[in-house]
Amino acid sequence: MKPIINSIYIFSLSCLVLLATGCKKDFLAVDPPTQIPAEMVWKDPALAQAFVSDIYNGLGVGGFGEQMLSSVSDESLFTHPNRGIDLVNAGTINPTTLGWVDDTWGYNPMYIKIRACNLTIEKLSGTDNGITDQGLKDQLLGQAHFLRGYFYQQLLRYYGGVPLVDKAYALADNFAVKRSTYEECVNFIVKDCDAAITLLTGKSLEKGRTSALAAMALKSRVLLYAASDLHDIPTVKGKSAVITGFAQPELLGYLTGDRNARWLAAQAAAKAVVDMGTGYKLNLSAQVTPEEGRLNYKSIAMGGGSKAPGIDASAASELILARYFVSLNDMRYGRFNGPNGYHNWAGNTPIGLLVDDYEMLDGTKFSWSNPAEKAAPYVNRDPRMYATILFDGAAWKPRDKVSGNVDPANQIQTGEYDLQEGSSVITFKGLDTRGSSIENWNGSWTGYYTQKFIDPDPAIADANMPQFVPWPFFRYTEAVMNYIEASIELGQLDQAVLWLNRIRFRSGMPALTVTGQAELREAYRQERRIEMVYEEQRYHDTRRWMIAPAVLGRKTTYIRISGKFKPGKTMSAPYHYDPSVYDYTYTPTTETAQEDRRWDDKIYFRPFSRDEINRNNLLTQNPGY
Repeated sequence: MKPIINSIYIFSLSCLVLLATGCKKDFLAVDPPTQIPAEMVWKDPALAQAFVSDIYNGLGVGGFGEQMLSSVSDESLFTHPNRGIDLVNAGTINPTTLGWVDDTWGYNPMYIKIRACNLTIEKLSGTDNGITDQGLKDQLLGQAHFLRGYFYQQLLRYYGGVPLVDKAYALADNFAVKRSTYEECVNFIVKDCDAAITLLTGKSLEKGRTSALAAMALKSRVLLYAASDLHDIPTVKGKSAVITGFAQPELLGYLTGDRNARWLAAQAAAKAVVDMGTGYKLNLSAQVTPEEGRLNYKSIAMGGGSKAPGIDASAASELILARYFVSLNDMRYGRFNGPNGYHNWAGNTPIGLLVDDYEMLDGTKFSWSNPAEKAAPYVNRDPRMYATILFDGAAWKPRDKVSGNVDPANQIQTGEYDLQEGSSVITFKGLDTRGSSIENWNGSWTGYYTQKFIDPDPAIADANMPQFVPWPFFRYTEAVMNYIEASIELGQLDQAVLWLNRIRFRSGMPALTVTGQAELREAYRQERRIEMVYEEQRYHDTRRWMIAPAVLGRKTTYIRISGKFKPGKTMSAPYHYDPSVYDYTYTPTTETAQEDRRWDDKIYFRPFSRDEINRNNLLTQNPGY
C-alpha cells in the first residue's frame, strides 16, 4: 500500500475564504493561505466539515467518467482505442499491464480516501478536538463510517479480500499488511454500515451527502454479493478451475457456513430498505401505457434534473444517494457518449447483444429469426429501450442547433441509404456513422448510441451546455432487486413475482408468466439487466453469478443498416427515415476488429499491481496472475 501521510492538508483558497469569518484580523500574518496545519482541522467545526466533504471526492463523478464500466460488460463497446478497456475484455491484463483502472475503484485511490476516513474517526471519537456539538460530530462520524465502508466495498468487489486498515498510518508505521479474508471484509463493512445507520438516523444532511438509508442500501448490496455464487467456495469449485486451484480461497469467499443464512441476511437487509418506501411508482397493480412506461424510465434516469416535456421531477424520490454536479466538466456525459453527428464522442455505445435482449412489448423474446421482427426490429419493444437506446430513425434533438441544417427531421442516422442526386442514385452514409461528414472518427462502431442519462430537453442540443442529471450510487429499485434475488434463492417465489411485476408495470411491460425457481431466476436476471443498464451493475452481476464465461466472453455484435429505394420511389438530400420510400435491411454482425473479446477466469478478480506487491510483501496476488 502506498504511504499517503502528510501533516499538512491542502484546501482550495476559495474554501478558506468561506471559512475565514472567525479568523483574526491580521490575516496576512498567518501560515500560507492554501495550507492548514492538521491539528487545526479538528479544532474548528467548519474545517472539520470541509475535511469530510473532501473525502466525497473519492466517489469521483460516479459512473459518468469518459470510460464506463458498461464497456467491460455485455452492455457497450468503448469506441476509442488505447485506453486499456480492450485489454480487460481480451483477458490479457496482468500485474504489470493493468489495463483500465478507474480512480473510483483503483487500489491506491481507495486507500487514500480510507485513510482520510480513519483519521476522521480517530479524531472525532476522542476528546482532542474542538467539536462540541454532538449532533454535528455524529453527522461527521456517520459520513466517515459510510464512506469507509463504501470504499472497502469497492475494493472487495474488484479484488476480493484486501488489507483491512482501521487507523491512519504515520510515516514510521510498517505498511506490510496481509489481506483479510473475504468474510472479515464483509463483516467490517457491515459494521461500518451499522455505525453509520446509528449515527445518521434522524439526521438531515444536505443533498448529495449520505444518510442512514444510504448506509442501509450499501449493507444490502454487500450482503447480496456475499451470498452469491462467486463468493461461495464450494459452488465455485464446480465452476472455475482457476479459483479452485488458488491456495487461499478464503480471500475470495466463504469456505464453509450456512449459505441459506447468508441469503436470509441479504433478504433482511434489502427488505429494510424496501420498507422505507422511497421509490417511484412501485405500487402499481397493472401495466401503464408504453408511452407512460418510457417516460417513467426516462424520469428515473433524469433523477429530477431535467425540464424536458413529460419528465416527472418527482422521480427524484427513487434516488437514495446520488452525485449532483456543479461544474461544466462534471456534466459532459452527453458529450462523451452522444452521436458524432451532433459533434459528440460516441464513447460507450450499446452493443447488439444488449439491444437484442429488450423484450417485445407483449413480453416475448425478440428474435432475428422472426421475419416480422427482423424487418422492423425497433417496433413494439420494451418501452425502456426507447428511453435508453438511440437507434437508426429514432427521433432526437434539434440537429441544426449543433451541426447546421443537415437533418430537418432530427433523426439518428446509423445506416447507408440511397439518395437521388441529379440523374444518379448515390449511397449516403448517415450523419451518425463512421462515414459521416461530421467527425466520422467519433462515430459508433455498433450502430447504436445511448441516451439513458442524457437530458432529453431539446433546449440542450449542444452537449457543451450544462445538464444537471445526477449519478445514482444507490437507488430504491436496486434494493427491490436485491430483495427479489434473495427471495428467489430462498424459494419465496410469490414475493419475488410481486415485486418483479411492479417494476415491469411501471415500465409498461406485462406481468411475468414464468413458474418455478429456475425460470424465475432467469427472468429476474433479465429484468435486472434491462432495468439497471449503464448503472455499473452488470459487470459485477455477471461475475458474482458466475455467468461471465457465457456472456462476457461473447464477441460483440453490431447492426448494419441499409436503405434502398422502393420501386418507383426516390428521395433527394437531406435524407430522413421513411419506410414508405425505403426498404430497410437490418443485419446483425459479429465483429472482432475493434475488440476481440474472450473470457479468462482470472478476470473474476482484478490483479494487484507488481509495484503494490513489491511494497507489501504480505500481499497475496489473486489467482491466474
